[in-house]
Amino acid sequence: MTNDVILQLVDISKSFGDTPALVDMNLSIRRNEFVTLLGPSGCGKTTTLRIIGGFEDADSGDLLFEGANINDLPAYKRKVNTVFQKYALFPHMNVFENIAFGLRIQKMDKKQIGKKVERMLRLVNLEGYGRRSVDSLSGGQQQRVAIARALVNEPQVLLLDEPLGALDLKLRKEMQLELKDMQQSLGITFVYVTHDQEEALTMSDTIVVMNNGVIQQIGTPEDVYNEPKNAFVADFIGESNILDGVMNEDFLVTFMGRKFKCVDQGFARDENVEVVIRPEDIRVVPANCGMLGGKVLSVTFKGVHYEMMIESKGITWMVHSTLMAGVGKEVGLDIHPNDIHIMKRGRTA
Repeated sequence: MTNDVILQLVDISKSFGDTPALVDMNLSIRRNEFVTLLGPSGCGKTTTLRIIGGFEDADSGDLLFEGANINDLPAYKRKVNTVFQKYALFPHMNVFENIAFGLRIQKMDKKQIGKKVERMLRLVNLEGYGRRSVDSLSGGQQQRVAIARALVNEPQVLLLDEPLGALDLKLRKEMQLELKDMQQSLGITFVYVTHDQEEALTMSDTIVVMNNGVIQQIGTPEDVYNEPKNAFVADFIGESNILDGVMNEDFLVTFMGRKFKCVDQGFARDENVEVVIRPEDIRVVPANCGMLGGKVLSVTFKGVHYEMMIESKGITWMVHSTLMAGVGKEVGLDIHPNDIHIMKRGRTA
């Protein structure tokens, strides 16, 4: 294990009855990294978080913290804190006392507690809120208090289980940026659970895409979005057009009955593959001017772009464009080689 790895999951498996939640999971998390576990409900991401936090025991495998096995270390002795979707604030305590709770358990000096709590209130933009009742706060403010309570103990790792799930869209987007800023200013490791693809792309240094208890892909937001490892990742992270194709040779693929240049290599000659093309990477051009021709079936205005469904040779393409072509119009479709992504057929990570 390299020096910059703070947490390592080695062959971790967990089942609930006959249902596997995690299957031989291997994951290394670096110091000061913002890692997001992303996937649909039931994929194992919250179970992973609970095992790291000490709230669940793995059936097999090892959990290492700075190289030491912590499988049997109780939750309260681990150098991690957790923020849950339900903030679990104490309603009979004001904001200050909620944040100070863990410090009082440690029997810390009263003056030091005051300094630490006030620093946390400044960090989460709640300066002056210390004496307020938590019930008088908005959802976003309560969420900030929960984060401050977790951070005041100075954990080396902060676990966050869908903490923005109860917030409205505008506040959720604001808090995404605030959380990322907090993580960078504090310089601690965040392990974040969400099923929201946009949230993961916005906040993360590394995204871990999970499905059915198995890691499908680990990478930067750019890698996961632009170079999905399999059809599940391509379909789950944003919208995708996925087609069957044949990799004729390096940098040349056939689909839709014609050959296209691409930037992928390393496949067997004439190997059957899957071709992924993002809707925003397809350019709508005049009819008879594109690589493919098609007819517009539907148009939906999405605010920043139009979503068009365009039929071409029996295949319906999803296209996102700031330029609209009306329903029934014949158009051409152009695709740049860089925007044609090749995957092995049926590949899983």
